[in-house]
Amino acid sequence: MSKRHAAKYKLDRVMGENLWGRPKSPVNKRSYGPGQHGQRRKQKISDFGTQLRAKQKLKGYYGNITEKQFSKTYEEADRRKGNTSENLIALLESRLDAVVYRAKFVPTVWAARQFVNHGHVLVNGKKVNIASYRVKVGDVVEVRERSRNMALVLEALQSPERDVPDYIELDAKGMKATYIRMPELSEVPYPVKMEPNLVVEYYSS
Repeated sequence: MSKRHAAKYKLDRVMGENLWGRPKSPVNKRSYGPGQHGQRRKQKISDFGTQLRAKQKLKGYYGNITEKQFSKTYEEADRRKGNTSENLIALLESRLDAVVYRAKFVPTVWAARQFVNHGHVLVNGKKVNIASYRVKVGDVVEVRERSRNMALVLEALQSPERDVPDYIELDAKGMKATYIRMPELSEVPYPVKMEPNLVVEYYSS
């Protein structure tokens, strides 16, 4: 496993969960945390610690989101009408890199960010290379024609590891995905339990 892959999977070991449901996760072999003290008996976590853990898990799931980006997303979710925790999930899932990942154009959330940054993605026919770009309902996200024969894309689309969720309509042959609606938490195919309500408590405490 390369250093880059090891760094990604470190969060799995810190959390003791296979965050992305991937067969290569080290948690599948050992569930204790990283480092020489990883096997020590776990201490009881405080309410703040539980909230912090929920925040780190949700933020970490989406790859390289910075703390500043994540807190700004929370602030927008809080400003919007309705349930803040549901709003937070909907906003995270409407990121362009998240839609690219959900559409199975790439195998991982990190690959999605790079794929967007390197200019392989069009939104409504125009190139967008900002991973945090907010996709709107009805937008069509597609792989650029010249990028459609990339092994990364072909392998991801054919992989049985993940299913495309109902809030994204996929034209696999045309490599196009339409963002049908903003999802609710129950619709998002997280391999592990996410607790955005604890994230809201973390930021509002």
